[in-house]
Amino acid sequence: MQLFDFYALNRIQMFEGLKPQIVEIIESNSKDVQTAMQSICEVLRKEISHYDWVGFYFKNGDKRELKLGPYAGEPTDHTIIPFGKGICGQVAESNENFVVPDVQAQDNYIACSITVKSEIVVPLFKNGENVGQIDIDSNTPDPFTEADERFLEFINQEVAKIL
Repeated sequence: MQLFDFYALNRIQMFEGLKPQIVEIIESNSKDVQTAMQSICEVLRKEISHYDWVGFYFKNGDKRELKLGPYAGEPTDHTIIPFGKGICGQVAESNENFVVPDVQAQDNYIACSITVKSEIVVPLFKNGENVGQIDIDSNTPDPFTEADERFLEFINQEVAKIL
């Protein structure tokens, strides 16, 4: 087995191992959405070494902007993000995952911290509508794989059940 395959398999196994914990958080906090999402953020940040900041953003009513929800990591000034601005704002319009291997190479990136090297944002859908997203910042260059995308899609599907 090649070294790359070993790391990919290890990551998939890690994500599969975390899924029951995520389901348990959702099931035990189904009446308290904020607590459930906060717990998910904390678990992801603690258990996944390349997840340095984990947070949820949600559509802010009828406004064309996102509002910061629960998160784990350093505080951010970016509590409101207009649609189209930054990676999160672009995902709010595109409805598609956005993986940024190198934030310095992005023209429309909103810098949250000088230590952030990469970012992944995955939209969260409820009844077919993009209502928010999960945003992960990493201090590691280019750490995100397709396995991260599939895992974060799973997280969002679980969170959508209690929204």
